[in-house]
Amino acid sequence: MADTAKPAIGYDDTPIIPGSCWRVHDSKRPQPRVVVPGTFSTQESIGVPPSDAIVLFDGRDLANWVGKDGGAAEWKVENGCMEVVPGKGDIRTKAEFGDCQLHLEWSAPTVVKGESQGRGNSGVFMMGLYEIQVLDCYQNLTYADGTTGALYGQSPPLVNACRAPGLWQTYDLIWIAPRFAGDRLLSPAYVTLFFNGVLLHLMKDVQGTTQHRKTTEYKAHAPVGPLKLQDHRDLVRFRNIWYRPLTAYDQTAPA
Repeated sequence: MADTAKPAIGYDDTPIIPGSCWRVHDSKRPQPRVVVPGTFSTQESIGVPPSDAIVLFDGRDLANWVGKDGGAAEWKVENGCMEVVPGKGDIRTKAEFGDCQLHLEWSAPTVVKGESQGRGNSGVFMMGLYEIQVLDCYQNLTYADGTTGALYGQSPPLVNACRAPGLWQTYDLIWIAPRFAGDRLLSPAYVTLFFNGVLLHLMKDVQGTTQHRKTTEYKAHAPVGPLKLQDHRDLVRFRNIWYRPLTAYDQTAPA
């Protein structure tokens, strides 16, 4: 009878990797889980999230969001997008999360009005507290730490990669939440951000919660928080918003 045993896929006699509980090429080390990758959006069509993504906005309704004082989110939804309704206030997700990969797409109004901070202004607030600026900076100058993709009031982006008003823009970011021990900050938040595929921040430390016209600091808070989108009274649109929690899966020592 033919030998049908599967060949070994690793080793059990190699040294332990420093800082790890696993051997080099360890045969017992857990396999990465399989994820079906998504597809990219175009200006005309919305992409598909990866198979393990948690969808926050799928283009149909605001069931995953709340508005003022936890009431219904009152932004407009049409043609697969949500749009700020000036005066209805910020909206935030019902879901709360910490470390994550976040994807969202936004578009500034096609009809250009205003200048500097008065043009296509909104914001993406991680954990409801830390703002990544949304602004139409296509041929529109403003203060550097308020430019599109800035950590508002703290760190300008490396470059300005804005598309023209009315076109869809994409944020892909990695968020590492701050760590606290009681009221003491153990480590700050860090963000890596790609804007339209161009790197704006690489593991950039966040100095504290977002403030306007003053410096900031940290105040201890829960390890998770919502995603908040800002009503700055400009008709900014959003679509295709999803996240993936970042969790270590293979740190358990082998049996």
